Amino acid sequence: MASLREKLKDPERRKAIVDDACQVLDQEVADKSGITGLAVKGAYKVVKGVKPGFIRETVDHLLDDFVAALEPIYEESVEKGEPAARYLESNRSRMADALLAITDGRAVRAKNQSVKKLYEKLRPTAKKHVEAAAPRLGRLVERHAA
Repeated sequence: MASLREKLKDPERRKAIVDDACQVLDQEVADKSGITGLAVKGAYKVVKGVKPGFIRETVDHLLDDFVAALEPIYEESVEKGEPAARYLESNRSRMADALLAITDGRAVRAKNQSVKKLYEKLRPTAKKHVEAAAPRLGRLVERHAA
């Protein structure tokens, strides 16, 4: 069976994954509520306004690193015979830490100061938001790993 990383080499599959990941991101932001939700929605609107297609471009640039971070967790789910979505959800803290390690590294090197400042402002609550996205992320991985 091909690894998740190998599957990204197919341009059509990669495009579909990026499309789905952008949709997951839009859904997760839309679901946010309260004061923190307002901050997340406001920041997302600012980031989307950086330039047309910025979110999609960013997702595409992060995808290889995200897949590399998720692959060990996904492989464990396969070894244990557990659906990827359920396994990622039950390992949401580990998944969030792996993904945030990547975005933290990218944020340090970010050239766009507005995006960098927004990230730094929202970073203290980021783990809970990434953990909350585990069910959707798990379904995305399951859908594209098949």
